[in-house]
Amino acid sequence: MADKRNLILTICTGNICRSPMAEKLLQHALAAEGAPLDQLEVASAGVAACYGDPASSNSVAAVKKVQLDLSNHKSQPVSQDLLDRSFLVLGMTQSHIDTLQHYHGQLPPRAHLFREFMPAGSDPEIPDPYGQNLAAYRACFDSMAEAIPSIIAYLKQEYKGE
Repeated sequence: MADKRNLILTICTGNICRSPMAEKLLQHALAAEGAPLDQLEVASAGVAACYGDPASSNSVAAVKKVQLDLSNHKSQPVSQDLLDRSFLVLGMTQSHIDTLQHYHGQLPPRAHLFREFMPAGSDPEIPDPYGQNLAAYRACFDSMAEAIPSIIAYLKQEYKGE
């Protein structure tokens, strides 16, 4: 019997800027939902990540403004095990999804962009703030926060608990 898929995996490049912020934001939003959504786990990984790097200081600062804490984050590369446990994979850009398909082939049935469920006309991609100032990280965080209601609505429709 296949293990239940109860993980949401947020993906970026190095797993130190975007995906850790997305992970914390989504974790926080799901915790406020009732069952079964509050049973979902959230993790983040990178398509070109190392093991054990901390989140960038600007990512830590950007999430701190909404009382979220990234100070204990440790980066990790995407693994087949993480993908096998994922109900939903959320990439920041199409290149992240394309890279996963190239290197892992067998993706979970639900692999989407973080902002893909937003109304038509919204940019589905979240550009990399790496190396930029705190304002760029805050803009990145805000574009993720804006997408959270659409992700929650999608999950309410798709996730019935396993």
